[in-house]
Amino acid sequence: MNDATRNTGTRPDQQEASLVLITGMSGAGRKEAATVLEEMGWYVADNLPPELIMRMVELSFESDSPVERLAVVTDVRSRDFVGSLTDVLSSLHDSGRRPVVLYLDADDRTLIRRYGRVRRTHPLQGRETLQAGIDREREMMEGIRQRADLVIDTSGTSVHDLRRALEGYFEALSDRREHITVQSFGFKNGAPRDVDIMLDARFLPNPHWEEELRDYSGLDTPVADFVLSRPEATEYLDLLEAMVSTALPGYRREGKRFITVAIGCTGGQHRSPAVTEALATRLSANPDLDVRTIHRDLEPGRPGRTSAGKETNA
Repeated sequence: MNDATRNTGTRPDQQEASLVLITGMSGAGRKEAATVLEEMGWYVADNLPPELIMRMVELSFESDSPVERLAVVTDVRSRDFVGSLTDVLSSLHDSGRRPVVLYLDADDRTLIRRYGRVRRTHPLQGRETLQAGIDREREMMEGIRQRADLVIDTSGTSVHDLRRALEGYFEALSDRREHITVQSFGFKNGAPRDVDIMLDARFLPNPHWEEELRDYSGLDTPVADFVLSRPEATEYLDLLEAMVSTALPGYRREGKRFITVAIGCTGGQHRSPAVTEALATRLSANPDLDVRTIHRDLEPGRPGRTSAGKETNA
C-alpha cells in the first residue's frame, strides 16, 4: 500500500472526508469556502493547478505529515483546466481515494454584480464582455459540476449560511445513513437549483383564499389540516413516498447519499410547507434515513415559522 492510500479504508465509491477539492465558478465563493474549511481545521492549498494536486495529496498524507485533512482550491486559469481536473479525479480514484468535490456556483446576475464590486476581469473574458467570460466558464465547468458531491449556490447565501452548510455536510458524512432534504419553495420566486426531485403542490386548494388561514403558514395545524385532509393530498403523499423510496436504491448504487426533494406551490407559504413537513415525517420513519426540512420562501413573522428562520429537523 502506498502513502496515498494510507489508512483511508475507503472504496472508490466512498467519499473521503479528509480530502476536499474546492472548485466552481469564478466569483462564486471558493475563497470564502476555503476560509470556512480552514477555520474548521483543514489545511488549505489555494490556487493549486490540477497537475500539482496529486503531488500535494501524496505529500500531505505521508506517514510523517502533520496534515490530517486537506482542502485543495483549484480554478479555471487555462483552457486545459477541465480535462486536467478530470484526470486528477480519475487518478485519485485509481489510487483508492474518493475526495469530496465541492462546487461553488451562483447565477449570472450575482457573478456580474460581484465582479463589478471588485473591478476585476474574468479569467476567460479576454477582450470580450464579462458575460461572455461567464458563459464560456459555465460551459467548460458543466462536466465537473455534474461530478461534484456538493454543489452550493451562493447567490443568496451569506458566509454564515455557507459555514452551516459545510458543517452540516461534513458532520453528516460520518453518518452512513442517506441524507434527504425536503425543501418547500414558491414558484413565483423561481424554482430552486441543484435539486434531485422537483414536485408541484399547486393542484391542491390554496389556503391563501381562506381569510381565516391566509396569515398562517403550512407549519400551522389549521393550514396543514386544510391542505392535507383532502383525499387527493393523501394519495399524492403516498405516491411521493413510494417514488422517493423507489429511487433511493439507485441513488445508493451511484454513491449519492445527499438527496434534495423540492416541493413548490405559488408563494411557498401554505401548501408546499404543509406537504414538505408531511413527506418528511413519513420518510423519517425509516431509521436508515436522515431527514431535514427547509422552507426557502416562508415569510418572516408568519406564525409557525421556526426561530432559525427557514430550517427545521424532521
